[in-house]
Amino acid sequence: MTFSRIPRRSFVRNLSMATGATMTGSSLSLFDRRKQQRRLGVALVGLGNYSNTMLGPALKETEHCYLAGIVTGTPTKAEKWSEEYKIPASNIYNYDNYDDIANNDAIDIIYVVLPNSMHAEYSIRALEAGKHVICEKPMAMTAEEARSMIAAANKAQRKLAVGYRLHYDPFHQEAMRLGQSEAFGPINYMECTLGYSFTPDVNSWKVKKAMGGGSLYNLGVYPIQGARYTKGAEPVYVTGQATRKREDIFREIYEHFTWQLEFADGTLCNSYSGPGAYLDRLWAGCTDGFIELDPSYNYTGQVGRSTQGTMNYEHVFQQKLQMDDFAICVREDKPSRVDAMEGLKDALIIDAIYASISNNGTRTKIGTV
Repeated sequence: MTFSRIPRRSFVRNLSMATGATMTGSSLSLFDRRKQQRRLGVALVGLGNYSNTMLGPALKETEHCYLAGIVTGTPTKAEKWSEEYKIPASNIYNYDNYDDIANNDAIDIIYVVLPNSMHAEYSIRALEAGKHVICEKPMAMTAEEARSMIAAANKAQRKLAVGYRLHYDPFHQEAMRLGQSEAFGPINYMECTLGYSFTPDVNSWKVKKAMGGGSLYNLGVYPIQGARYTKGAEPVYVTGQATRKREDIFREIYEHFTWQLEFADGTLCNSYSGPGAYLDRLWAGCTDGFIELDPSYNYTGQVGRSTQGTMNYEHVFQQKLQMDDFAICVREDKPSRVDAMEGLKDALIIDAIYASISNNGTRTKIGTV
């Protein structure tokens, strides 16, 4: 797969220049120009930490979309967000009247930021309401759920993308370029890991099996993605292991995950995810060199180097670029680089990791799209 860089030019043009345009086969009418240039309205579904600290602030800076609505079950959150973002009461929904959003023309895109077990349901309902959807990662709990979401998007003729912000980061884009072009020869071995040392709340949904808890979903998707897009290929086998140390907290789910991806050419990638050790690294060993991002996946900024030397890029607001790009894709009817097929491919790998763990670490074939 190939990923291009985000164009830096602005897509906002001066409408006054279009007033004198003549109608020809290659020109757009003033109405069409206005339609193309209109900022699209986004509704956030779920106002937890990620919406509060990342998506909301990003939507204050986006050029092609803006925060038009919210969906929350907490009245105090609705009041706070309405005041800060000047959201009218007509664009504020709860989980009882969520489907009424179909009648709101001010909302073009719904961004689902709910616990993992709710991603499929609320994305499908948004698609059925005629809205385009960004679903936070992981897109689904299983490949079967992911396929149902893709089917709903196809039926509704709406776009479905996943919140893979790192596809818009220049450090990760450089890792993709170097790895996929085999700048230092083929990648022969990789390490992709993400873990943080913290103690989850025993009552948090993130430690509840039925709600999609577990670091393999919340953190593991990052190293899975990193391995796939740096190598530029899909793994064919996986071997997985899982343990728990703090059984008083991790009663329903595993605490630590490790897995090994195997690609068709024999390349191996070792990975870890968990809340007991700080690890944040993407490393690819090539025949004639290496590629490294460390830290790689966090929000505070990446550091990269390779055989060519230090990567010197400005840090960007990844979520801003991600949402602006999706708005452009919707407005211009272009495919998103992080469309739902990306989510399905990751779900197939996660399914295979869990299957391997259930079979005492048996080497397991990964399903195909």
